[in-house]
Amino acid sequence: MKVMTFIKMSEQLGAPPQSLWDGMEKELPAIDATITMIRSEGLAPTAVAGTRVVSTGGRSTVLDGPFTEAKELVGGYSICEVDTWEQAVEAARKFVEIHEKHWPGWQGEAELRLIME
Repeated sequence: MKVMTFIKMSEQLGAPPQSLWDGMEKELPAIDATITMIRSEGLAPTAVAGTRVVSTGGRSTVLDGPFTEAKELVGGYSICEVDTWEQAVEAARKFVEIHEKHWPGWQGEAELRLIME
């Protein structure tokens, strides 16, 4: 099965520190050994490139970032292939732990969604 994971966090934290990149280089191979990563990328902050198209009452409105009112925005995503849902959950838990351990003050979440095929 394919699973998409969204990493959500506050954009107020700024750019990730080098310690996060170093931690991921060291710790991601253990996660990658349990899943098949198809694609994984970070997303630019909404101040750089972010737009929402919102429909309310039959009318659409275009809103450009930054979205300072949002507590958490999607900062990255991954698509992976797993044998079980539990594998996907465990991989996401470990990925969040890498952020907690290597990015002081980081708070966020991983949202997992099954890709309909």
